[in-house]
Order: sequence, then C-alpha cells, then structure tokens
Amino acid sequence: MIRFLTDLIGVILISSSMFVFASSVLGIYRFRYVLNRMHSAALCETLGMMLLVSGLTFLLGISWHSAKMILIVVFLWMASPVASHLIARAEVLTHAHIADELEVVDDERHI
Repeated sequence: MIRFLTDLIGVILISSSMFVFASSVLGIYRFRYVLNRMHSAALCETLGMMLLVSGLTFLLGISWHSAKMILIVVFLWMASPVASHLIARAEVLTHAHIADELEVVDDERHI
C-alpha cells in the first residue's frame, strides 16, 4: 500500500513537470521578445526540474542517486538566475531599440 502511494505521488510529480516543460516550450515559441522567452525558459528550468527530481526521488527512494539529483537541482538553482540575469543585461545593453518595445529601468539610478 505504501509503495503504491509513493509510486502515485512520483507519477503525479513527473506528470506535473512534463506539463511545466510543455507550457514553457509553448511560451518560448509564442512570446515575441527575448526577455519574455528567457523568463519562460527560466521557469521551466527551476520548477520543472524540481518537480521531475522530486518525482524520481519518490519512485527510486532515498539513495545516492536521488542525493546526486538533488545536488544537481541545487546547482541549477544557484547558476540559472545568475546566467539569466547576465544574458538579459547583455540584451538590454546591446539592443538599441529595446526601449521602444519594452519598459527598461535604468540600472545606474538604483546602484
């Protein structure tokens, strides 16, 4: 009975992660601007991976494999926001007409 419940929770979490991945892919193709696409991809990377690893941990049980997967997700949570921020900042600084399309806040005032 317990094994059935853990398998059910694992399948629900993995199915939820697949929904997040699918909606993120739809957002990447549907959004027009690079910054909106990056936001959609970042959500996929953080929430989708957390749900996927949680589901796999429920299916596999607590082991070294699940600990390694959790460490990978923690590394992604630390590295992804920094990389996304730097790429978005480079896009804002190099795209000459971005202020015509989007509202851009001047970073120099907030330092």
